[in-house]
Amino acid sequence: MHILIAEDEQDLNRILKRKLEEEHYVVDSCFDGKSALEYLLLAEYDGAILDIMLPEMNGFDILKEIRKNGVQTPVMFLTALSDTKDIVRGLDEGADDYMVKPFEFSELLARLRVLLRKHNTINENIYRCGDLEVDVNKQLVKRGGKVIEVSPKEFSVLLYLIRNQNIVVSRQQIESNVWNIDHDISSNVVDVYIRFLRRKIDEGFEDKIIQTIRGVGYVLKCEK
Repeated sequence: MHILIAEDEQDLNRILKRKLEEEHYVVDSCFDGKSALEYLLLAEYDGAILDIMLPEMNGFDILKEIRKNGVQTPVMFLTALSDTKDIVRGLDEGADDYMVKPFEFSELLARLRVLLRKHNTINENIYRCGDLEVDVNKQLVKRGGKVIEVSPKEFSVLLYLIRNQNIVVSRQQIESNVWNIDHDISSNVVDVYIRFLRRKIDEGFEDKIIQTIRGVGYVLKCEK
């Protein structure tokens, strides 16, 4: 799951990012509202945790702008604004949850899980491509009914491919949606993970569903 954190208190920002990554989320973070808006319009996120009192652009305005642009990323406000009028405004503006600082990280994690579940239907939580099945909630991969062991990063790459099945995606698209935007990765890391997945997903099966489109990228080819 790909999460954005927008928090201008740098220590808290780093703590949140580290703790969410320990829970196997892919996390991008920024410290001001304009950057948060750019991130949300640039990449596809499963959820966003936004402070309201951000420099350059506040959380209310970020939310209004992304909704105006058709971005339906689930948003949780995490803020020191505790007045009822602020909570009501945040929810009325289209936030999916509102959490007041100080907070317990265990509660934030629980709320985040609920937020992500609410925005995924049962069908969206289990993706299928022929006899390949990817269960998001259980972090489980099966092909031909057999469980396939994959690493968290392999799962994230496969999930991105199956969410975009039958669509050719570039290496850059995979990088930006699976790795942190600010993460320095080697130029061939996507190819490496695709090789890992091919060994696990395609070897031993007649139908090779992970296909290379030369000069463009990759596609998970599924029967419609």
